Amino acid sequence: MIRTSLVVLLAFAASPPIPAAAQTFMPSKPIEFVVHTGPGGGNDLLARFIATAMEKEKLLPVRLQVANKPGGGGLTALAYLAEKRGETHTIATFTGVWITNPLMRAEAKVTIKDVTPVVRLMIEPALIAVRNDATYKTLKDFIDAAKQNPGQLKQSGGSIGSRDWLVRQLLTKHTGAQWAFISFPGGGERISALLGGHVNLMVIEPQEAGEHIRAGNMRVLAQVAEKRLPGFPNVPTLKEAGFELPNLPVVRGIVAPPGTPPAVVAYWEDVFARVAQTATWKKYLEDNQFEEGFQRSAEFSAFIDQFSGQMRGILTEAGIKVVR
Repeated sequence: MIRTSLVVLLAFAASPPIPAAAQTFMPSKPIEFVVHTGPGGGNDLLARFIATAMEKEKLLPVRLQVANKPGGGGLTALAYLAEKRGETHTIATFTGVWITNPLMRAEAKVTIKDVTPVVRLMIEPALIAVRNDATYKTLKDFIDAAKQNPGQLKQSGGSIGSRDWLVRQLLTKHTGAQWAFISFPGGGERISALLGGHVNLMVIEPQEAGEHIRAGNMRVLAQVAEKRLPGFPNVPTLKEAGFELPNLPVVRGIVAPPGTPPAVVAYWEDVFARVAQTATWKKYLEDNQFEEGFQRSAEFSAFIDQFSGQMRGILTEAGIKVVR
């Protein structure tokens, strides 16, 4: 015990000084880091990277322990976090599905407004990919094939309400084509389904697909982004490919249980602000084609309200009933 305490103290002593506003809170035990996806999903990869980076940069005196709470399209993890009211040693990765699912589901008892915004971290584009040996050379090729074979083609994806599901809803509504959406709890399973030939298409974040794209196992047909990503200069955006759809970024950040004391929020704001300044973090964003999007709690809270309004409009355009 004495040795463990000494290690913790030495690790913290190596960290940069904490601003006075955040000095009234200091973690005293490992932090539970809640993730709504299974292993290999976007938020799982992000959380594990953050945990590793925190340790490498010696930004925390304790460890971040990732806790996967998949199910319900993020609602399981959201409800779990909401039950931790006042708990100071639990945080969670946030993504836009925590907003869209409660908007669509009347049975949802908890919404993003019930937890505490801490920081926004990034804005994430996506890629529409097929297996490298697929016959579809463009997204139009896939849409045409889907029209000729209604309901026969398949797309692997996350939960109902996720960005990949919304892209499908918008594409089918705008083109009249129909294909099946097969939901998997983890990104690894979605990729395996595509590479194994069990599905024909997926919408995937660059961080999930990077090694498979670089290895030539996948072909990217289009980008879900406002402009072409530096890593894919020859791949058209949806608009350039002829599909006039609203942009659907995935936003990722950190939230905490309801009733989290302001000193705890200030502590995490400062820790993640310092993470965002590290070379490790900047390389991670560049390698995975992410857009930096750091916001502190107050600004992040205002963003959630604005983003909720935007998603209500997109859901309505996709023909989906909005319940709140």
